[in-house]
Amino acid sequence: MKIGFVGLGKMGMNMVQRLLENGHEIVAYARTAETVKKAEDKGAVKAESLEDMHSKLQSPRIVWLMVPAGKATEETIDTLSLFLEEGDILIDGGNSNFRDSIRRARKLEEKKIAFLDVGTSGGIWGLQIGYCMMIGGEKSVFDTVEPVLKSLAPENGYAHVGPYGAGHFVKMVHNGIEYALLQGYAEGFEIMQASKNFDLDLKKIANLWNQGSVVRSWLLELAESAFEKDPNLDSIRGYVEDSGEGRWTVAEAIKEDVPAPIITLSLLERFRSRQAESFSDKVIAALRNEFGGHAVKKSQE
Repeated sequence: MKIGFVGLGKMGMNMVQRLLENGHEIVAYARTAETVKKAEDKGAVKAESLEDMHSKLQSPRIVWLMVPAGKATEETIDTLSLFLEEGDILIDGGNSNFRDSIRRARKLEEKKIAFLDVGTSGGIWGLQIGYCMMIGGEKSVFDTVEPVLKSLAPENGYAHVGPYGAGHFVKMVHNGIEYALLQGYAEGFEIMQASKNFDLDLKKIANLWNQGSVVRSWLLELAESAFEKDPNLDSIRGYVEDSGEGRWTVAEAIKEDVPAPIITLSLLERFRSRQAESFSDKVIAALRNEFGGHAVKKSQE
C-alpha cells in the first residue's frame, strides 16, 4: 500500500523502515529536511511539506501520524484537513488523549475523512519484533488498512478494540499498568541492592526470575541488560519523566470511581523522583525529632 507518513522520530523512522521492508510505498514528511533525507535513504519518497505529501498520494489516501501528543498533533491534523478529501484515511499512532481523538474523529467525519486512533507500543524495539497496536474507529476503515497493520505488528499483535477513541483509551490504561509494573520491579531491586546481609548480583537475579518465575517479563529482560551495562546504575540519575498517560489513567479512574491506588502511587513516585530534596521529608524528620528526639541530619551532611 502507499502511505503518507508524518513524524520521523525514533519510533516513526523505525515504522517507516519496517513498512518499506514489507513492500509498502512511503511518502515521508518531518519538520527537518535532514530527517526526511534519512527516510529517503531508506527508500521512502520525500515530501517537502504536508501539501507536497498530499499531492504525491492518490485518492483514497492513507496518512499516518507519529507526532507528539497535544499541540503538535492538533496543528498537523488541522493542516492536513485542509488538503484531505472525502474517502481519505487519517491515522493517529501517537499517544493522544482518547477524548481528543473522539473530538478529532467527529470533526473529520464532517468532511467524510475517516479516522483511526492507534495506540502503539513497542518503543525502539518495534523495528525488530513489531509493534503492539490497539485500534479504534470504524471496522470497515480498519479492514482497509489491515495490510499496513499486519506489516507493523508481530503475529496477533494488533486488534480493532472499539469505536473512535477506544484505541487510545486502551493504550492509556496499558501505560498506566506499565507505571505500576516499573514501580514494583524498581522497589524490589532497590531492596535487594540495599541489603547489608548479601552482595547480590542483580543482573543474575533478573535473568533467573525470567526462567519460569511468576514475575517473568520483557521488562526483566531489559533490567538484566541495564544491570549488565552498569551493575549499580551509577551513571543514571534517578529522575523519571512521565508522558502524560499515567496522569490520564488516574484521572479517568477518579472520574469512573475506580480505586487504582497502585497506578496512582507509581505516578506520584515519578513526581517525587524529580525533587532534588523533598520538603515533606524535611517536615517528617523535624517532627520525629520534636516528638521523639530522633536525630536529624543537617542539610550539609
